[in-house]
Amino acid sequence: MPTNSHDKVPVITLERLATYLRYLVDLQQDNVETISSSEVEEQTGINAAQFRKDLSYFGEFGKPGVGYNVADLHSRIAYILKLDKEQRVILVGAGNLGSALVGYPGLKEHRFNVVAVYDNNVAKIGRNLWDFEIMDFGRIVETNALHNARIAIVAVPRSAAQAVTDKLIEVGIKAILNFAPTVLRVPEHVVVRNVSFIQELAVLSYHLSHEDEENKSSSKSPKQTS
Repeated sequence: MPTNSHDKVPVITLERLATYLRYLVDLQQDNVETISSSEVEEQTGINAAQFRKDLSYFGEFGKPGVGYNVADLHSRIAYILKLDKEQRVILVGAGNLGSALVGYPGLKEHRFNVVAVYDNNVAKIGRNLWDFEIMDFGRIVETNALHNARIAIVAVPRSAAQAVTDKLIEVGIKAILNFAPTVLRVPEHVVVRNVSFIQELAVLSYHLSHEDEENKSSSKSPKQTS
């Protein structure tokens, strides 16, 4: 199978591949065998031409007049995203957000396997979070030598995020999903994806405000002339 080049494939294409993968999982559960690009557009909202272009980065897919075999397409996209095998993940920050993340069933569905949960709060260390015993973050050097995780989820306060990140990189973490409201400084070989609820809500708020202004404008009656 062709492999993807990190230098040539846009990040937004990889994001869309993850959307296609989610859709394909649903199709397999419904025992659907083939799909067309137009059906992908209808179900995902992503233009059919864009779907075909996204796939073209990685070779030829589907057959003209037949469409795409769901199982094959799922297998190839999973391979591209390295989700054809287990990806071990550790979580740092066992608060409310961390608890929700660890309990999310979609992680296992896509072969993300949380192997350890860490915190530095002595009141939490040793307690259970779902199926995990919360471990002291101070032990991460020894414990990740056993787990060999390369992905970490950071769900800690801003004040602790950079120090946590530095230690994660020290123990071999190569990719970080960051929920802390701060920009993390990392070397070039480490990839960070930032998740900001406030940022997303602010964008939604803007669109609501814009819609309100348009409604006000349209509700004004035109001036009457005599």
